[in-house]
Amino acid sequence: MFCSTRNLRTAFSFEMENVSRINTNFILTGLVEMENLRYPYSLIYLIIYVTMLMLCSAIITLIWLEESLHEPMYIFIANLVLNAVVGGSTVFPKLVVDLLLGFTNIQISGCLFQSFFIESFAYVEILIFTIMAFDRYLAVGHPLRYPVLMNNEKAVKSLASIWIFIFMIRIIGVALTARLPLCGMNINSVYCETMSLTRLACGDSTINNIYGTTGTLLIVTLSMLVVVYCYIRTFLICLKISTAAYQKAIHTLVTHIVAFSTYMAATLFVAFRYRINIGSVSTISHTVISMTGLTISVTLNPFIYGIRTEALRIKLINTIKKIHLSKS
Repeated sequence: MFCSTRNLRTAFSFEMENVSRINTNFILTGLVEMENLRYPYSLIYLIIYVTMLMLCSAIITLIWLEESLHEPMYIFIANLVLNAVVGGSTVFPKLVVDLLLGFTNIQISGCLFQSFFIESFAYVEILIFTIMAFDRYLAVGHPLRYPVLMNNEKAVKSLASIWIFIFMIRIIGVALTARLPLCGMNINSVYCETMSLTRLACGDSTINNIYGTTGTLLIVTLSMLVVVYCYIRTFLICLKISTAAYQKAIHTLVTHIVAFSTYMAATLFVAFRYRINIGSVSTISHTVISMTGLTISVTLNPFIYGIRTEALRIKLINTIKKIHLSKS
């Protein structure tokens, strides 16, 4: 009886110790690593964010106002750069403020909020690239039926479905993470992701790992298959058409391939660090990898589509000239 009571007391004490160690406040160790150069870093990220925001706003506004750009391809581009604004705005403003004020902590609510939008950005980006590849295949492979197969209404519905679907699965992912008791407090980055929180769990995170891994593999694998198939089919069709049409189609195809390949490389680059033994990768390496991947992901598309898409480039240049002349 005495032993049983002592065992119960020991178990209760152990349980209370675990509960007392559950954290709701975390340290972003990447911010600690950047402490000595926080002002130069804050200036750099502020410039990156403002530049990205201005270019994205210009592209979205231009597509919105110019009736000649009211086509599925440009609607997809507008959503792609809008998604970049979502991803960038989730991280860069907070990062700049944290660096300027010397903050290194983040509450669980802020961490979950940031995780939701960063991961939503990543998944939405992949699916928009996928629908864009399919759109280009329809435009080149079925030019006469294209207005029926893909029009503005269908493009908007497709994009709305993507956003709703991703938001739903990320709400579930964040909810699964929120239920975990988190005993660790160091996050090896300057922003939060559900995977970085899951690694701090002192409870069973099997469901989280299965849900996250299965969902990611399905979305990435299916998207890659669709994109590769559409690109190959589009390229083969391009070989059979006239020189002028071939050059235009190849130019668009190359733009999509460059943007998609760069994004996937950057995203996999960031995700890969979680597959390495956490102790074998330094905090500064985690910070560099995560920030390089995110920065490339949110800034590259506006520049690629703003420069390589001829209609957008011409409209942007003409708009800038008009603004300059009006001020003169």
